[in-house]
Formats: sequence, structure tokens, C-alpha cells
Amino acid sequence: MTSITPLMPRQKVPDLSVTTTDGATWKLSDQTPENFTMVIAYRGLHCPICKGYLKDLDNRLADFNGKGVDVIAVSTDSEERTKETKESWHLGNLTMAHGFSLDDARDWGLYISSGIGKTSMGVDEPDRFAEPGIFLIRPDGTLYFASVQTMPFARPQFAEIAGALDFVIAKDYPARGEIVDHTS
Repeated sequence: MTSITPLMPRQKVPDLSVTTTDGATWKLSDQTPENFTMVIAYRGLHCPICKGYLKDLDNRLADFNGKGVDVIAVSTDSEERTKETKESWHLGNLTMAHGFSLDDARDWGLYISSGIGKTSMGVDEPDRFAEPGIFLIRPDGTLYFASVQTMPFARPQFAEIAGALDFVIAKDYPARGEIVDHTS
């Protein structure tokens, strides 16, 4: 049985190389944000909750960019499904990418699910896909914040994250959860 290994705050995250919907190669190691890179892993075209969630993010993107946060959304969907997602969900501002494999998802500590047919949107789930996650990565490639889930609902809200970033940036608040030893 394979177990999920969580990413650890203040430690380097796995490098990530994906292809954006406009055909450009996007590499995490090439990013130079003022404060953070935010990687959003969404379930895919089949997910109605992802649609509303990413639409909210698309509408708030200027706020995140104004805080020195670069944003990309990735899923384990194919190139065709990713392009359809961006177009049919009207995500004109958000950088979206494909090429995020199931192995990449596991490396990032995401949960993997089996498809169970058509969703309420009438779109078939892929045979396997990654469940959602959010990652804030410092410019040095270390993890600042992560939230991974086994289900599509009850995700951290972007308004709350944006508000917290004001405090984090102003106070240079450190990443938390960095202790890995088992001593008390």
C-alpha cells in the first residue's frame, strides 16, 4: 500500500513543470514572485465545485497579484479538458495548465480518487484524478502553506487567504507546522 507523504513547511517542494493552455512551459523553479507562488490543484472539468471555486479565484486574481502572489491552477486532466475548462468556465484571468500527472499529484501529497461516472454537470470523471489542494510557496521554493483534501467541498476560501496574506506579509509571519521529530 502506498502512503501519502505530506509536504513540510520550510522545506523545498517538488519542482513542477507543466504546460499552460496557451502552450507555454511553466516551471516552478523559474518563478520569481515578490512573495509567493500559489499552486491550486483542482479536480478537473467534471467538478461543479471546482467551477465555482476557480471562478471566485479568477475574479480575485488582481488582489493576489497585488500582494505579490503569482497563481497557477493545475489538474490531472488532459490538455483538451484543461482548455475546455478554461473556456467553458470563463476563466479569462487565471493561468491554467495541464501535464500535472498522477505521480506529480502524489509527490505533492494529494489524494487520488477513482472516477465514478458522470457528475451533476454531465461530465464523466476520469478513471483516476487528484483531489484538491492549495500550496503557497516562497520564492526560494519552500512550502509556506498547504491544504489538501480528500473531498471537493469545504475548501479554504480565497477571500480568507487574501486577508491572511496581508498579515503574513506585513509581519513576515513564519511558516508553521515545521516540526518533524517526535519528542515532546
